[in-house]
Amino acid sequence: MTTKFDELLEKFHAYLASVDDALVRDAVARTGWDMPARKLEPHALGCLRHLDRGAGLAPPDARPLVRLLAEQRNELHWGQTYTEADFGRAFIDNYGWLEIFGTRGHFVNEEAAAGLLILGPGIVYPDHHHVAEEIYIPLTGGTEWRMGESGFRRREAGEVVHHASNVNHAMRTGKEPLLALYIWRGGPLAQKSTITGTATQVRG
Repeated sequence: MTTKFDELLEKFHAYLASVDDALVRDAVARTGWDMPARKLEPHALGCLRHLDRGAGLAPPDARPLVRLLAEQRNELHWGQTYTEADFGRAFIDNYGWLEIFGTRGHFVNEEAAAGLLILGPGIVYPDHHHVAEEIYIPLTGGTEWRMGESGFRRREAGEVVHHASNVNHAMRTGKEPLLALYIWRGGPLAQKSTITGTATQVRG
């Protein structure tokens, strides 16, 4: 069955296939891209207001994907793993993800989950970990990322960020929003992360 989201999956696949990184190439090769569609009702979130700025900041090779995402934003099923009780209203108003494929995404895949994450400016996504291995590719630059016991490090658009199973990691945005592509594999694909930090961590 052809859906209006097939083009989004195609552009997602095309961008991933253009990334020159061994981990990403392996993830692309292991994914069966002929996935059945899953019918989901549209679900919009406040963080979608950052998509246009994200599209403007994305590198040229990611723009076709991000522009289509921005065009389709109100037809897609956006989700949040956390609630206001977890991290507060400011975080929830500036956070959300879209699962393109996976156990709850627009396309069915039981082996891996992948999609896009949005974080607004000035947000701390506190230290957390999960069983699944995670590959991130930020499509906007300027966000600082931390893994394990290391300090925060600024990452640029197009860098590949790898979080092994159960390794703590965190992100904090600056003046610009973060739009990042993610892939989860090798663990529960809908697991809520174990939080070990707070959303009000001191910058430094």
